[in-house]
Amino acid sequence: MTGGVMDRLLGEAGAAPVAAAAEAEADEEADPPAADSPTPQVSQRRDPHPSRMQMPKGNPLLLSCTLQELLARDTVQVELIPGKKGLFLKHVEYEVSSQRFKSSVYRRYNDFVVFHEMLLQKFPYRMVPALPPKRVLGADREFIEARRRALRRFINLVARHPPFSEDVALRLFLSFSGPDVQNKLKESAQCVGDEFMNCKLAPRAKDFLPADIQTQFAVSRELIRNIYNSFHKLRDRAERIASRAIDNAADLLIFGKELSALGSDTTPLPSWASLNSSTWGSLKQALKGLSVEFALLADKAAQQGKQEENDVVEKLNLFLDLLQSYKDLCERHEKGVLHKHQRALHKYSLMKRQMLSAAVQSREPESVEQLESRIVEQENAIQTMELRSYFSLYCLHQETQLVHAYLPLTSHILGAFVNSQIQGHKEMSKVWNDLQPKLSCLFAGPSSSLLPPGPPQDGRSSH
Repeated sequence: MTGGVMDRLLGEAGAAPVAAAAEAEADEEADPPAADSPTPQVSQRRDPHPSRMQMPKGNPLLLSCTLQELLARDTVQVELIPGKKGLFLKHVEYEVSSQRFKSSVYRRYNDFVVFHEMLLQKFPYRMVPALPPKRVLGADREFIEARRRALRRFINLVARHPPFSEDVALRLFLSFSGPDVQNKLKESAQCVGDEFMNCKLAPRAKDFLPADIQTQFAVSRELIRNIYNSFHKLRDRAERIASRAIDNAADLLIFGKELSALGSDTTPLPSWASLNSSTWGSLKQALKGLSVEFALLADKAAQQGKQEENDVVEKLNLFLDLLQSYKDLCERHEKGVLHKHQRALHKYSLMKRQMLSAAVQSREPESVEQLESRIVEQENAIQTMELRSYFSLYCLHQETQLVHAYLPLTSHILGAFVNSQIQGHKEMSKVWNDLQPKLSCLFAGPSSSLLPPGPPQDGRSSH
């Protein structure tokens, strides 16, 4: 490591609070990295092969994907299949079908969990969508359906993500029909390393970053946080609108059934009401026939509610899942790479002090050599951490572009909502208009002067 880099790194280390760094170092010793997590070697970064250093044409930092191109990468369906009863529990299984791979495979929730872990291991600096929670003590129908929808959103976001879509793990998950996909996924990740170790641009990621990358990162993070909060409120309101349509359908159906029940009543009239027996008979016949129209109205309202759940609420949830994965990525960047970098710098600072102390006290040459060797190792670790920090920012820059590529999804969502409202009101209006003439018999009778109310004109009351 050059003296200039070392001076800068030591300056950063001195700026960090010593107490916090020491505490972080203690945390690192108490919680070592997982054994199956790949640890990059500095030798792989210091002298990369010339072919790995060859830069592609244009700026690789910039993404050129449009929303239509992302959506066209694949469409994956996740459908629930009849449950299989095990020795103690009922297993929930899904049929996962991919248009791209023309495949259909069966997957359990735990298969998704292993696949998710592989993605985080191989792509720690990318937006990996979160999985829905696993319910331990049984699961009702509503929970199972919500989880199916969440798994479908997860796998579609992954299948359309540029780096993920070209990874062997995705192909295995969507097309491997063997008996143990989990072991197959784990085998595919062995001795491979993460994206940092396999990307030829990683050693020079810093060269492609804008000078104000930290400012851009802070501004983008705040913007996406605000977008997330607004879309979260939109999703909540869209859920309520769809829910009201479904509740309205149930109320219309019950309303029609009660009219039918009233018209089907066979209780005889008392003698004092016999003069109006013909009127009541006509009314009952008319009321009984109205249940058909109210059932049709209920069906139209239910269709509108379901359509808005699928085309509006679900798309809002998809976008929220993407935004949440970006927020999670920002936290991993700050609490992961940057935190480890600071700990490595602090550890190096302690070693340098020990080295100076040993030189002053003229310790044994062997102990000094051992300390020098440890310092060299720590310098290599710091260099790797610095490269990873820049590569993490490089990936964050691209993931931010990917989020913005998904922003036009807003127009799709609004279009689906408006079209659903127009179509729903149009169809229900037709049924209401067809129903109105049938009310005339309710007001007919030899002694009746009532007429069915006509449609409102120019919004003015007849009173």
